[in-house]
Amino acid sequence: MADDSTMNALIGGVVTIVLSFTGFSPILGGAVAGYLNQRDGVRVGILSGLVALVPMVLGMFFLGGFIGLFAMFGGRGGMMAGGVGLFFMLFAFVFFAVFIVGLSALGGYIGEYLYDEDVL
Repeated sequence: MADDSTMNALIGGVVTIVLSFTGFSPILGGAVAGYLNQRDGVRVGILSGLVALVPMVLGMFFLGGFIGLFAMFGGRGGMMAGGVGLFFMLFAFVFFAVFIVGLSALGGYIGEYLYDEDVL
């Protein structure tokens, strides 16, 4: 099972998405991927985090469309508010992308450690 890193990353990404109501779901998803992969836990954890980013990117496009409509039909004040809204949305996206991918990498390291030490 150690050769199928892509499938393990997909499984870890799905775990991250399903458990997204918790604050530490990227760690759990990365740990599952790292444990299943048995080696290169950090790499497969990062891939797991990138898989989990897909719904976030789709949500950002959806929200960006509403902010763009507000900017188009809001006059001058709407354009200013739309520009500020898009700036904050971009900042939030970068922050959460680093958060999710970073914690997934940490989870991948933990999962590989748990496999190596025969804890589970």
